[in-house]
Amino acid sequence: MLHLLTRGFAPVTTVASNPLRRARFDDLGLRRVLGDRMLPLLVAAMAFLAALALAGVVGVRALATHWQEGAGSALTVQVPRPGIAESGQTRLDRALALLRAAPGVASVRPLSDGELADLLRPWLGSGAARLSIPLPAVIAVRLAPGAPDPAPLAASLAAAVPGTLTESHGVWVQRLGLLAGSLQACAWLALAVVAAVAASVVAIATRAGLAARREAIEIVHGLGATDGYIAGRFAARATVLAAAGGLLGALAALPVLLALAQLAAPFAVVRPEAVAELSGLALLAALPASLWLALPALPMVAAAIGFLTAQGTVRRWLRRLP
Repeated sequence: MLHLLTRGFAPVTTVASNPLRRARFDDLGLRRVLGDRMLPLLVAAMAFLAALALAGVVGVRALATHWQEGAGSALTVQVPRPGIAESGQTRLDRALALLRAAPGVASVRPLSDGELADLLRPWLGSGAARLSIPLPAVIAVRLAPGAPDPAPLAASLAAAVPGTLTESHGVWVQRLGLLAGSLQACAWLALAVVAAVAASVVAIATRAGLAARREAIEIVHGLGATDGYIAGRFAARATVLAAAGGLLGALAALPVLLALAQLAAPFAVVRPEAVAELSGLALLAALPASLWLALPALPMVAAAIGFLTAQGTVRRWLRRLP
């Protein structure tokens, strides 16, 4: 027994009461059974996937908000026979006057003939501008934030200019919101799966360490070492390794997130020329602030998973000792 005590660990009385023992003394020989290579690399892989899942949650929410604000505030008004004069005013001019005087309307712009030809070109080809059929006038309307329901405005237009059609894109906004919610749910589910896998990896490594040091732990436990002491030593080692893996995974994910931010920039900016400006420090600023807060939290979350998993695994194992 004395031979065993001098090889892998110190007696319990020495561990608890000797103030002259070396700092960071490996009482149970855990550095040999919980190595500093495999476990951090596995946790780093999990942290990398978690960073991508968090980027999915944040990115989908930001893009959905941007698109919903754009589509939800847009109206398209079609005015058939726009050049016909009624009561000294053409139908198009009457519709424009009503729209500009309506509350909650930020801007009103009739599309030019060239813009209408561009809209029809995918279906009618390059000869759309030479068609002899009469085309309705199309008015692009932008609503101000907090504008009232556009349904009364559409009814007023139809009454003042018969035959006018108003499309509010409400159905597309609802579909976009449903799609965004589904994608966010999938990202949160992936994040939960990654956390569960990381906890399983730590648990397996801890059980392997317990199996490798079973005889030594049984002796120390028999000499009076508490379950909390033994579990604490395993948890401390697992916490350090998991935190190192989480930090490594977060750093590895940062270049990938920056590349994804640059790819997603055309869908989130208003001015196309602003995309070319996203380089260097401007590219770093393109990442949402919530993502910058989430990345440093990954090592802390990984450390918490390592600590709790190792504590629970060791305590359950010790309770089964005779």
